[in-house]
This record gives sequence, C-alpha cells and structure tokens, in this order.
Amino acid sequence: MVETMMMKVLVRVREFDVEKDLPAVEELERRCQVGLSGDMAAVHDHADDDDGDGAAAKEKKTKTKKKKTGMSLCVEQIGDPLARVRHAPEHVMLVAEYGEEEKKMVVGVIKACVKTVSRGGKQEKPFVKVANLLGLRVSPSHRRLGIGTALVRRAEEWCGARGAEHATMATTESNAASLALFTGRFGYAPFRRPEFIGHPVHAHRLPVARGHRVFQLPPEVAAAAYARLLPPQDAEFLPADMPALLAHKLTLGTFVAVAADGASFAVLSVWDSTRSLSLRVSGAPALLRASLAALRALDRGAPWLHLPSIPDIFRPFGAYLLYGLRMSGPDGPALLRSLCHHAHNVARKNPACAVVAADISPDDPAATAVPRWRRFSCDEDVWCIKNLNPDEHDADDWAAPPPPPGRHLFVDPREF
Repeated sequence: MVETMMMKVLVRVREFDVEKDLPAVEELERRCQVGLSGDMAAVHDHADDDDGDGAAAKEKKTKTKKKKTGMSLCVEQIGDPLARVRHAPEHVMLVAEYGEEEKKMVVGVIKACVKTVSRGGKQEKPFVKVANLLGLRVSPSHRRLGIGTALVRRAEEWCGARGAEHATMATTESNAASLALFTGRFGYAPFRRPEFIGHPVHAHRLPVARGHRVFQLPPEVAAAAYARLLPPQDAEFLPADMPALLAHKLTLGTFVAVAADGASFAVLSVWDSTRSLSLRVSGAPALLRASLAALRALDRGAPWLHLPSIPDIFRPFGAYLLYGLRMSGPDGPALLRSLCHHAHNVARKNPACAVVAADISPDDPAATAVPRWRRFSCDEDVWCIKNLNPDEHDADDWAAPPPPPGRHLFVDPREF
C-alpha cells in the first residue's frame, strides 16, 4: 500500500477488494461516464486528463464532420470488473482512497496486467513481458490532487516488480491532454496506431462469394495454423498464450476461406464481447431515430426488398470482435471479405450483437478488405510505450524504429 499526503489529507493506493470496494468502484464508474462530441464517439476509459493528473486509458472516436450531430457511442464494461485483465496470470486493480480514516472514500482506480507477448523482428528473446495499464478513473470532484499520478506510478511499480520490461497505454490523437500527460510527465512515447473498423449487423445475410469455401477450424488446428501464419518475428503483441485465446469460450470460432483453385486463402477468429461490453448511442436527433425506426419497420414488413436496416443502436447492444485476420494469394482480399460476411451472418444469430468490428493496423493489407461503416470506424487510436528499466536497457528503445512493412500488429480482443 502506498500512502501520500496531499493538501493535508491522506491518500492511500491499495489493491482492490471485491467484497469491500465493488459498490464504490461501480459508483465511481458512473460518475466518470462521459460522451465525446462529434459524429459518434465511444468512450472506453476516462480519468482526470483535463486537470493534468491522469488520462483516458482508451477512447475511440470517429472522424468529425463539419456539422457535428452531438451523437456519442458510450461503451460500458459489464459483469466482472477485472474482465479486461483477468486473462493474464499477473493482474491487479488498484484503488485510491481519499480522506481521514473515518471518512475515507474510493476516488480513483486503475487496472494493470503483465503479459508475455512477441516483440517482432530478430530479437534475442522472441517474447517479452509487457505491462498494460488501462481503466484509469479519478472522481471528477477529486481531480488536481495528484491521485491519477499516484495510481499510474503504483501500477508501474507493481508491474515492474513482476518482470515487465515495458509498459503500454492507449489514448486518442484528439485527446491532447491525455497524450501530453503520458508522453510528458510519465515518459511514454507514441508507438502504434491501430484502426478501429466497425460494421452494423443487418437483418439479412450478407453474401459469401460463389467459389469461396468457408471452414471452421478446431482450436488446436487453429493454433497450429496461426503458429505458421504469425511467427513471433513477424508480429508484435502476439500473446504467448495464443492457444488459450483460441480455445477460450468467448472465441466463437476460427474460420478459413479457400478459393476454388486453392491458390488463395484467408483466416480470422471471432470473439464474443456481448457478455463484457455494453454499447449505446446517445444524443441522436429525434428525426434520425424516427427515420431508422421507420426503415426497420419497412424492412420487417417487406423483407424481400433486403433493405440495409440498422439495428436499434439507441438501446444497449453488444459487438463481435474479429482478430487474427490474415490472407494470402491473389484472391486473399476477396476471401477475407467473404469471411467478414460469414462473421456477420454468425452475429445475426445473437440478438444482443449489433456490430462486428476489428482493431487492425492501417498499413496491414487486410485493413482494406474489412467492410466498414464510417459511423463505427475511427483512426485516432494511439498506443504509447515506456521502458520500465531504462538503466538496464538503455539502448533498448522499442518505440524508436517504425515497424518494417509486413510486421503484423496483434490486438488482443480480451483487452478491448
């Protein structure tokens, strides 16, 4: 436990106790919920970025139109508060308590985990221990007190003590305060910029091109396939426990599409996040709500027209996440698109799923083949990285060289 004196009031940073702290943390989450203005925005994490004492650990925001509609897409974690870090053997949630003993209250929280991932390239060690910091929150009424700083420092210490060589966090380009804080006070460097690509789940099946055959691979076969398609030297952040991810109950399957001539193929895996994330669009004009409702009613009454009606996104809904997208051969892009259509058709069977999405590097050739809807897509994500042992690894600057062409950036769906 870390104790610091701030404005003559004791602040304690300690590990989360589910029985003792869960109600207070849930209330803190509610107080920190915000919506970003713009075409549409999804808020993953929010902290005291505006006061220089913390930062949004992750946000997704669409490109801004000239005419802002004020719509926002709020993303709320449901169920297990440790869901995004529990997959790692070493994980923690830290809470900050503020006040005297008899009046202390939880005013801040952060999550962290230490995972073993590939670094890519010809490294002496193909896999390294990396810390991931996320879910930083500080109560709006207790900002500018150094609470966010205390949480980040303690999380870094906790991860470093467990062998993490680097720490990562994510924010958005438009969140200038968050980016400046982590790259300034905490010494992180901008690193990678995955693109979030989303597409709504329509009421009708999407076509799989004639001549494209789609198969589902058993988890053990999928693990062997990815071992060949994504060797550690060709991928960054590929988890060492990839077989466990593929066999996880929320991985609905790994699918491969093959062309009739056998010269091309594509592969992807589907993750069900409907049990851990709840999304909802707010701030939509009444006219837009009525128009989409009318389109759904018309589609139900005249299904033979195959209208691309949009699900009711103004009520809570879930998403399926695509990961491990790879393709090869001249027909690879077309095959990957067919696989995305297949994933969409799988999602149609789940009433809770309204969006199919993927996080992928924009320079990955697969990015151009993934269907997208601009209201559910954005390119503002910024991953930042920090060396936790600068004295021991002075020349080991992972962030300095840009990744060479062909280097795959793996985004773990468990941490979305």
